[in-house]
Amino acid sequence: LNVTEEKFVLDTLAGCIEYKSLLDVVVNAFFVQDGRYCLISERNLYIVICYLATFQLEELGLQHFSRIVKSLDTAKMQKFLRFFFNALYLNTWIKDEWSQFYDSLYVKENWIDPLLRWQPKVQQLIEQLTDTLNNRTTTVKSSTVTQPKEFNLTLPKPHAVPIPLPIPLLEKRPPVPSSTYKPPKEKKQLEEIKTKNRRKAEDLLLKANANQFRCATVKPEKGEGTFLTGTEVVPFLPQYLEVVWELVLRHFFEELQIDNIPIKLNAAAILREGALYQRKMEEELKRIENLLRGAGDPSEFLEWQKQMRGKDLEEQLTEIECRRLQGKLSHEEAVLAHQNVIQENKKKADLMREEKAELMYQYAEKRLQEQKEMRQLVEQVVEGHKNAKQAKIKLQKYKQQIVQEVCEENRELLRQALEEEEEKLRKRYELIQQIRAIESLPSLRPKFVDLTETGGHGLICEMSIVELRERLALLREAQKAAEEEKRDQIIHEKQAKEQLLLDKLDQISLFRAELGRAAALKQEEKKRKSQSGERPMKDERILNLQKKIVEKTMERKKQAGLL
Repeated sequence: LNVTEEKFVLDTLAGCIEYKSLLDVVVNAFFVQDGRYCLISERNLYIVICYLATFQLEELGLQHFSRIVKSLDTAKMQKFLRFFFNALYLNTWIKDEWSQFYDSLYVKENWIDPLLRWQPKVQQLIEQLTDTLNNRTTTVKSSTVTQPKEFNLTLPKPHAVPIPLPIPLLEKRPPVPSSTYKPPKEKKQLEEIKTKNRRKAEDLLLKANANQFRCATVKPEKGEGTFLTGTEVVPFLPQYLEVVWELVLRHFFEELQIDNIPIKLNAAAILREGALYQRKMEEELKRIENLLRGAGDPSEFLEWQKQMRGKDLEEQLTEIECRRLQGKLSHEEAVLAHQNVIQENKKKADLMREEKAELMYQYAEKRLQEQKEMRQLVEQVVEGHKNAKQAKIKLQKYKQQIVQEVCEENRELLRQALEEEEEKLRKRYELIQQIRAIESLPSLRPKFVDLTETGGHGLICEMSIVELRERLALLREAQKAAEEEKRDQIIHEKQAKEQLLLDKLDQISLFRAELGRAAALKQEEKKRKSQSGERPMKDERILNLQKKIVEKTMERKKQAGLL
């Protein structure tokens, strides 16, 4: 459907649903009087035609309305329109029935009078439908007998036997070149260019952050480097800068990029972050008050703590390297052990082949002996079968006698069961007859109920149904007033909470800006100190393990050459 047709269909459907009570009055009366022999399944058709004639005839016009009516069944439309546009019906019972739903003056002016104005023109349409019904001639179609025809099928051609294709021989593939397992030179050059460009960008970013609002920045402490993780600035010692410089730098710039992304925070996150910054500010104020009162500065303890952590970190790195080398050494030892096991398995396989040959010879001799014994056993069984035939005949006669006795007992039991079942059915039938006789007795039913009277049970709290309805109406009004009051209270609380969140967001933005500047300055200090650091010497345990690994590798290669 196009747009206009779709709009017309939807408007018609909505109007039929809206004025269903009015349309049902006309259609139900039609089915009672003139449409007694019409199908109930065609009820929606009459509802739509009644709606179009009553509410849409002015907009559609008689020409479009006639086209819609003529496209349907002529006899059905002629019968319904003659019933609906009857002036007597419109002025009497249709008007009275519609006035029960709407005001009588409104019904007469808007619906009954327009229908009476259109009644002469619609009467001409009804006469045209009557003429078409009178002039209709019935034509009987003669049935034709189906004549079967043979299928015109083409005969298949004989298929030629295909010549078998020669089996191709696989060519010997060239070995995989050694360059496959080596990274290309272009990749290394690109990585070098990438690192140079990254370092230039880092320098420019650090300079820009360092020169912005110098009066509001926090000066970094001497002898410390920092890196940013999330929202915290973590200190570390200068001697580790060369070991973890690349990882720390990458993590730092990833966090900077993440912080620049605009993230929409919910209410819980805003309050949580605001509480965090508030707690940090209170701790800083408390620390400053303690210093003013004469408390000691914990910088020496923190410096000692940093040194201890640095030593622990060096020991952990050394332990990790030792474990890695020990694992490599154990791998080399495992390869040697595997080669020794292969040699031992070869020796065991030779011994097992010899033992297998001896066992096969013994099995063949044992098999010949068993065949001789089986022949003797078969001869004995044949002699026993001849004596068993007479015993079998006697056993069969005895079984037949037992079967006859059992059949006679079963017949007697079946007869007794049938008699018992007939007695049960007779008693059940008598009981059903008694129940039906009791149900057929008439029962007295009260016909009138007064809603204003109480139950008459003698209770203080008794009330009539009318009083109960009035009390329920009062309770509903009180509940509605309480809901309105609660709604206003919720709205005021929500506005106060939104104002609190806006204040927290302003405070969080200020704290984040200050933390970003402090982190940039500490990062620049860390980079300057990393250039003067020295790489720590390797531990003696690591050197010894590396020597052992080289020795085990040479031994494994010699063993592989011997194999």
